[in-house]
Amino acid sequence: MTPDLCIQNGVILNPSTGKSRRADIRIHDGLIVEIGSNLTVSDERVLEAKGRMISPGWMDMHVHLRDPGEEHKETITTGCRAAAFGGFTAVACMPNTNPPIDNREAVHSLIKRAEELPVDVHPIACVSRGRQGKDLSEMAELAATGAVAFSDDGSPVQNGSLMRRALEYTRVVGKPIINHMEDLSLGPKGQMNEGIISTNLGLTPIPTFSEESMLGRDLMLAELTQGHLHVAHVSTARSTAMIREAKARGIHVTAEACTHHFSLTDEMVEESGFDVQTKMHPPLRTAEDVEAIRAGLCDGTLDAICTDHAPHAAFEKETDFVSSPFGIIGLETAWGLTGQHLIATKRLSVAEAVNRLCVTPREILGLDVPALEAGAKANLTIFDATTNWVFESRHIHSKSRNTPFVGSPMTGRAWAIYNKGQLVEHQP
Repeated sequence: MTPDLCIQNGVILNPSTGKSRRADIRIHDGLIVEIGSNLTVSDERVLEAKGRMISPGWMDMHVHLRDPGEEHKETITTGCRAAAFGGFTAVACMPNTNPPIDNREAVHSLIKRAEELPVDVHPIACVSRGRQGKDLSEMAELAATGAVAFSDDGSPVQNGSLMRRALEYTRVVGKPIINHMEDLSLGPKGQMNEGIISTNLGLTPIPTFSEESMLGRDLMLAELTQGHLHVAHVSTARSTAMIREAKARGIHVTAEACTHHFSLTDEMVEESGFDVQTKMHPPLRTAEDVEAIRAGLCDGTLDAICTDHAPHAAFEKETDFVSSPFGIIGLETAWGLTGQHLIATKRLSVAEAVNRLCVTPREILGLDVPALEAGAKANLTIFDATTNWVFESRHIHSKSRNTPFVGSPMTGRAWAIYNKGQLVEHQP
């Protein structure tokens, strides 16, 4: 615990307004008690932040903690450790665990077990009981217990009637439905994006229209019900355009993009020699899709940046490409990839990027954005957007190590977080 702290010479950034100012922050007992210039240090610990920025703590609204049931991949503790290294003070975790998060006891257990950790854990509960796609979960009860959204992620809601009723309930519980957009009948047992690369490699394809057709259905249902639809891990140019058009028509839709979907293309599968670390779901798409995702984040069509952090144990990935499970870890590389591909290329300003990692995820989930002001609980991230570094195996804090980004250049580092009276610092 580090209840008393004085952060000196940092630049405080308000990601909502883009305004910044150089100041010191004094924290006592986990609360911000003073913000000003050249604060006199008493008995608290001093953290030098010269050349670094300070913002409200970041949030990844799409992670898989694998707990309960698959603790050999990740646990709440190790997942939060990875999140803290990546600069996140909060995560929202998906319910495709074993057993699924579909009852209030499971929601309460996740929240309770994370209480002492420096990262807030917000459970996302199942849309359907057991993620079976047949009967709605007890959404009102789950929301009252602490569920921040509902999703059967990993098992797209195929039943249109069920999806309609779920969206109708969002108007009652005030929580979004997060759907994995995929019509499974259009790309059964696919391994990678449908295109020239999949044809060359002889791999079963996953077409873009399997995502887009499901998205079209859900956008119409959202318009019909006036419910809140949130689109998970948007991966195609057409999906981005459809969301942009839906927003212009006043449909209540929000959307997220994963860091790997604006960083890599399907060519990486061939260039890497079928490296299983390039297998993810939705799959890596074309350069045109990547450019559309970046443009969607730039103009606000895509509201949030997330990771879809999906850990798998080494023995599960030590197989051929077809047999390997989908997914990569992403918490530790999120900011470095954002800096490399969006900030350094001037697609987003630093404030805009932080907004999509801090403000919009919480707004979508109905959570308060941490305040950097006297009297508020200290919940903040210390970072820069200019440090050039290379991601190495030693930077992995997740229990699993499945990532294609080892050896990749990054721009920008998260140096520390402070939350719940705890300071977590990171070494170069």
